Formats: sequence, C-alpha cells, structure tokens
Amino acid sequence: MAPILELKGVTKAYGGVPAVDGVDFTLHKGEVHALCGENGAGKSTLTKIMAGVVEPSAGEMLLEGRRVQFRNPVEAQREGIAMVFQETSLVPTMTVGQNLYLGNEKAFNRLRALYIASQQLLQSLNFKVDPTKTVSELGAAQKQMVEIARAVLHKARVIIFDEPTATLTPEEKRYFFDLIRKLKGDGVSIIFISHALEEALEISDRITIMRDSKLIVSDDTVNFDRERIIRAMVGRDLSNTLYGKKETARPAGKRVLSVQNLRMGTMVRNTSFSIFAGQITGVFGLIGSGRTETFKVVAGVNKRDYTHGGKIIFNDRPVRYRVPASAVAQGIAYITEDRKVDGFFETMSISRNIYAGVLAKERLERVLTSSKEEKSVGKTWREKLNIRSVTAQANVIELSGGNQQKVVIAKSLIQNPKLVIFDEPTRGVDVGAVAEIHDIIRRLADEGLAVVVISSYLPEIMLLSDRILVSRQGRIVEEFNGLEATQEKIMYASIH
Repeated sequence: MAPILELKGVTKAYGGVPAVDGVDFTLHKGEVHALCGENGAGKSTLTKIMAGVVEPSAGEMLLEGRRVQFRNPVEAQREGIAMVFQETSLVPTMTVGQNLYLGNEKAFNRLRALYIASQQLLQSLNFKVDPTKTVSELGAAQKQMVEIARAVLHKARVIIFDEPTATLTPEEKRYFFDLIRKLKGDGVSIIFISHALEEALEISDRITIMRDSKLIVSDDTVNFDRERIIRAMVGRDLSNTLYGKKETARPAGKRVLSVQNLRMGTMVRNTSFSIFAGQITGVFGLIGSGRTETFKVVAGVNKRDYTHGGKIIFNDRPVRYRVPASAVAQGIAYITEDRKVDGFFETMSISRNIYAGVLAKERLERVLTSSKEEKSVGKTWREKLNIRSVTAQANVIELSGGNQQKVVIAKSLIQNPKLVIFDEPTRGVDVGAVAEIHDIIRRLADEGLAVVVISSYLPEIMLLSDRILVSRQGRIVEEFNGLEATQEKIMYASIH
C-alpha cells in the first residue's frame, strides 16, 4: 500500500546545527506509528514539519503521492493533518466548547448549541470535561483531553500526538488507547511520540527511532522489545539501570520531618508520616490522591487549614510556612512536577536560572548581584549535572526536557537543602536523562540528605525507594519496605 505521508531527505537546521538531518519517513493509512528517541533527537521537529509549524531547510514531503509544503498549521489542517502538542495550544480565557470550535465557527453561533455539540463529542470519547468551563480552570490532564477532542472533531486523516499520556491517569490512558484503536479502525493514521516504551510497544504497528537528529531504525513493532529500543535510542544498554530490581535498602537515619494529622481542605485529610535522612522515600498514589498537595504544604507552596490543620515538625522544631521562601531558607527544596510553569524562567540563560536559586536562598542578605558569580555558578553546575546545550548562554526554553529538568534540580540543590522533594522528576524526560536523574537522586541520599520522590510510575518508585508510602484520598494509608514491596501490593493499597 502506498504511504499516506512520506518524507524524503528532510533536513531542518538552526544556526547551521541540524535538528533533523536527512530523514526518510513513511506513514501508511490506518497505521499507528510510534516515534521514539531521547529529548533533542529531533522527534518534535520532524513532526512539526509534518504539521506545518516548521518549514524544512531541505528535502520534500509527499501527501498521498502529491508534493506538499505547508507554511503554517492551518494549511496542514486543511489537508487533514492535525497535531496535539505536548504543551497545549488552547486559549485559557475561552471555554472548552469555544476552544473546540475555534477556527470552525459558523456565521451565526448560539452558545447553547455549541455546548450541546461539545458535550456530545466529549461524552463519545469518554472524556469527563465540562464544555462550559474556561480552559484556565482545567487541570493538565483535562487540557490534554480537549486537545485530543479538537483533533478528532476536525476529522483529520493524520493525527500527531506528542506525549499525549504524560498527564493521564491509568483509567484515562486506557480510554485514550481505546480511542486510538477506534481512530485506526476508521482509517485515521496516527503518529505517537512517547517516552513510555511500554506504551509504544502496546499501541503501535510500527516504531521509528531517532538519535542525534538522524533516523536510526524503522521496523514493525513485533520485531522490537524494550532492550532493542533503548539500545537504538541511546547507543548503549540501560535496561538494568532503568528497570532492574532494587538489591539493597538504605537504613533510616535521623528523623528530619514529622507530619502529624495534616489537613488542607478536601485534598489532604488527617495524614501522618515521617521522612528520614539518608533515605529515598517514594510516595505513590493515583492522580487526585493528595500526594502532591501534601508535600506542597510541607514546602510552603500551599497552606494547611488554620484550625485543626495538624503539625509539621522539621529538624525537631514545629514550623508553619506561609510562603515557599521560608521553607527554602530553612533547608526544604521542592522540585515541581510542572517545570515549564513553575520550574524555570524560560527566556533566561541556564546560568541565570541556577543563580536565581542563590538569590532565593539569600534574599534578605543580598543587595547586589554578581555577573561573575553567576557565570561561575552556571559553569560549575552545568558540569556537575552534565547539562548539555548548544552554547553556554543558551536560554532554558531551547534545551531538551531532560536538560531543563536538570536546570530545575540545580537551582534547588545550590541552596544546600536538608530535605529534597522531587515531584514526578522524570515526567517527559527521555531514557538517557532518566538514568542521569536517578543517579542524582541516589547520590543525594548517599550524601545523607532526606529525599522524597513522588511518582505515578511504579517501576521508578520500585527502583529508587528505600521505603514506600502510598497515598489515597488525601491520606498516607500504607508503608512498605523498598525490598519487600511488589507492584501488586502498592497498586492494591492505592485503590482499595
């Protein structure tokens, strides 16, 4: 069968440095094609060329055998190619229904009819989203659902999904995969970018792997396993590093944090637990379990209930932080789950972002800043955490996801914390960077720091944690030893 979409020798360079280098790619009708590779491998640039977001420097693209070159996404949509971006492209001040039909409005519109049509579409996709809500009121997972629904509504022949499951719960992910299969049955061609290798193996018919802006291998999914994908992505075998079984557990040191009967509205309900120095404490729970909200209270990001809110004892003294700066000053670092929104200043350089950590820690003592100190700090931490960029003064927005995450980590570690809380530390990060971030986390615990890792990815919790806390309905409900825990026990505790 002739391919519906074909790229021949496509190249895209920025400042003479190729982001995509001479790539040949084919997509067939009714095919689910997984595109894998480390951050910075060229996956997103390649798909943005297909979707008309980026114009290629060289090469050609054929749609059903006809040469096309899109100058913008509107031209690509007219030809039946839609892209669901990793960062949503919704208008936050408009409602869900208005976003769904944006660009396809009739001459005369009735909001009531628009919301009814939107509700019917969302229900047909099993998406529980209120079409009358403004997008700014939605969580990350619901925004992703709206993006997906919009692509389906436009009746695209080719839909490109860039990390569509990163913010979905297991149940929402199952519905999404059912939707992929339905679209495939209707003859829609799907390109699926994901760092979750299990998803690529489960849902795709064919897998293409990129590394260093080049296409390394493209083959039917039945000819791949996890080990082969990882070797092609990073040029070496990381299977044992990422998915191996934990052999030893660190003993508990001094009790650094004690939380007693903590309450915050309906999200945190009378929960109690302790965190110890020299250990990695994993915290697992489904989305909505209150795991993130609990530790945001500890870090001063959120405030606990004023009356009957419980106690937080840090380093043997009761604390009540009203702002994160107070927690930072006393040695608590919270590394956010959403680095693009809360983690860095995207138009500032790597060095300046890391230096911001120093200024936050010493905000009362600092009157003047030092550009010399800023450059020195940036150089030290770039080398220490192996932060890779084209130039030393590159803005953080120009980095891959893994390197952005390392900048956020460096900004917190430069503050010399005693307790480090990692919230989804490897979300949207490629396998090579995952291994490096795991090494950073282990090294902190080995140095005697108290480390918390909040993650919805069970293999990560199992691999890193010396002890595991399970959160459900706003409370820590179970504790496991890292060596004795099983995925079945943890999942059972998180649901029942």
